[in-house]
Amino acid sequence: MTAASPFPTSSAPSHQIIKGTLVSDGEVVEDGLVAVDGDRIAYAGPASGFDPEEFDGFHSAVRLGIPSGSYLFPGLVDVHCHGGNGGDFPGGEEASARKAADFLHRSGTTTFLASMVTAPREDLLRGIELYVKLADEGLVAGIHLEGPFLSHARCGAQNPDYLLEPDLELMDELVAAAAGKLTTMTYAPELPGAAALVDLMTSHGVTPSLGHTDCDDATAAASLAAAREGLESAGFDGVSSLPTVTHLFNGMPPMHHRAPGPVAACLRMAQEGKAVVELIGDGTHLDPSTVATVFQLVGAGNIVLVTDSMAAAGLSDGSYMLGPSPVTVSDGVATLDATGSIAGGTSTLLEVVSKTVAAGVELPDAICSATAVPAAVLGLSDEIGGLRRGLRADVVVTNQDLELTGVMRNGQWLS
Repeated sequence: MTAASPFPTSSAPSHQIIKGTLVSDGEVVEDGLVAVDGDRIAYAGPASGFDPEEFDGFHSAVRLGIPSGSYLFPGLVDVHCHGGNGGDFPGGEEASARKAADFLHRSGTTTFLASMVTAPREDLLRGIELYVKLADEGLVAGIHLEGPFLSHARCGAQNPDYLLEPDLELMDELVAAAAGKLTTMTYAPELPGAAALVDLMTSHGVTPSLGHTDCDDATAAASLAAAREGLESAGFDGVSSLPTVTHLFNGMPPMHHRAPGPVAACLRMAQEGKAVVELIGDGTHLDPSTVATVFQLVGAGNIVLVTDSMAAAGLSDGSYMLGPSPVTVSDGVATLDATGSIAGGTSTLLEVVSKTVAAGVELPDAICSATAVPAAVLGLSDEIGGLRRGLRADVVVTNQDLELTGVMRNGQWLS
């Protein structure tokens, strides 16, 4: 932002009024208005429906001079990201993690899970301890463990030296260390003991996320069904009771007409509203037509857009780390030095939204899959994921080209 920015980046006034085109909860309000009272939304809807005299303190509210035609979105929500701007979550180093969190917030991703990767037990526990601390501070919404109970055949950028078959004692230790902050966990359902692992996860309120798997259609379908049943038995309902699928298509065998594999089961379960699938719509992990097709097949309400971002997100090509593994980024594509496998993403979630729209997905649907749906997966629909009265004042402002011009988090302008 330049000195002429209309957004107060420090000591923001308690009462603020923002006008623009609202895109939230699958709807578009052309002449929209968001009224912010402290860290909460007091009103969001048509400007004609807002009377400041009906709201305490808004007769003298600050009206921000946002350019005509600006979009107003809810703060974006990423349930699968490993870092950005040189900061790396899997490394478990506090300064690095804080650097990544600050970048993500300022890029419009106002809520996210800190995603870790397969690593030795000691590294996993150290990382969990750190992200419990950052979650208590409100910097992260929770923890996503991508491993270590994954398929060797489909490990992708995961370090195969640390992959394990499901170990319930280790899982108990990880859950205990996370103190309720372990939100989702990627697992391969074909591994011995995977069914018991799913039972253990759901009993502790951890959402199973099927991925990095070489399983067949039947195994995937049965495991997702069991995960859903377990979450419902644990008291979850709605979207928060649904298992997820870690980056659909990536880290699993491609669908073949005589061997449909997990992709077919995941699509079928999502279309039936029995699972939620992640899509990395960054133009690298998936062809844009694949993204558009999945939206047409299963609907925006059963999709979460994610970045799978790593330390290079927001930076130029070069050498980086993904946890313990060296990565090279060339032309914006991150690959593992050891194998050449794609090693996470380099896009922000807003860039993923923009590329999803460019693929032919309607803007309200893309925004829904980057806000309302992931918020529901996290069980936070009463707090984030929309522009509605009472929700946290997280607002993303862009121009008509979906280029970022401002980010509000908790009622404070970050950029």
